[in-house]
Amino acid sequence: MQKIPFLVVLLITGYGFAQSLHPLEPTKNHYLELQQLDATPNVERSELDKRSFTPNEYRSVSLSYILMAPAYLTTEQVEELKNSMAFPANSSDQTQAELDFLLEWQAKRTPAQEKRASQVLAPVGYWPHMDVKKDHERYKKNVRDLMFEGREVLGEECTAANYPATFKLLQGVTKDMRIMEFTVKYHLLRARPYVLEPKLQPLAIMGSPSFASGHTLWAYIQAFTWSELVPNKREQFLDLAYEIGESREIMGIHYPSDEEAARVLAHGMLTAMWSNPKFQGDLKAAKGEWR
Repeated sequence: MQKIPFLVVLLITGYGFAQSLHPLEPTKNHYLELQQLDATPNVERSELDKRSFTPNEYRSVSLSYILMAPAYLTTEQVEELKNSMAFPANSSDQTQAELDFLLEWQAKRTPAQEKRASQVLAPVGYWPHMDVKKDHERYKKNVRDLMFEGREVLGEECTAANYPATFKLLQGVTKDMRIMEFTVKYHLLRARPYVLEPKLQPLAIMGSPSFASGHTLWAYIQAFTWSELVPNKREQFLDLAYEIGESREIMGIHYPSDEEAARVLAHGMLTAMWSNPKFQGDLKAAKGEWR
């Protein structure tokens, strides 16, 4: 898998404070092990390289995010990040090992793990288009979901009403995350793992391309943002993001490389946002709520 090039971490002084973005932690666990394998096409499985997410599966809501204007990123940054992404070939030794890994999860996952992954973590997610009208049937859930990681780590008092500046910052960050998610997905059109491996019995059938994992991209860009606001809780936020990413593997709907790419992409996005004065202003206001 091609890695996102690390962008220069900037020191911001224009708002009366200096703060650098925490560096990205090294790849670990099975993600590191799988990355050691050959990601290039294997001629013995070349038929798999013909499979991709097909146009008849496109969904208008997800495609509409590609047309939106970002909150903190520039369109040039979105393009740069998009073009830095690549996934292991379908026929590669790495992808084969990842499919075997998902089959192992399928054999050992417990009912409790399945419930946590599919009924607790899977339904959580913030969608900017649902904020347009407050009488939208999912408006209240959408607002609540945006603060999910904060509540999980910091407690139930972590709400939009109690922390409006934090909520505003997360709105902008997560809007850009959705734009980035579908820009990358529809650029690369990676087939879901159960399309390549018929033995997989996923806990859901997904309506978007596989790479990179949107749920994991959301989990990590939130975790990275929250840990800039509450630095002493960084480990807990990253542990939660890791669990959310792993839950997609438990469900059989994402390759491990989808998760790791999303983690790296999330940090690349936040690094790119760091030079935006509007982002820094919103970050400063949000940090003021946590002093």
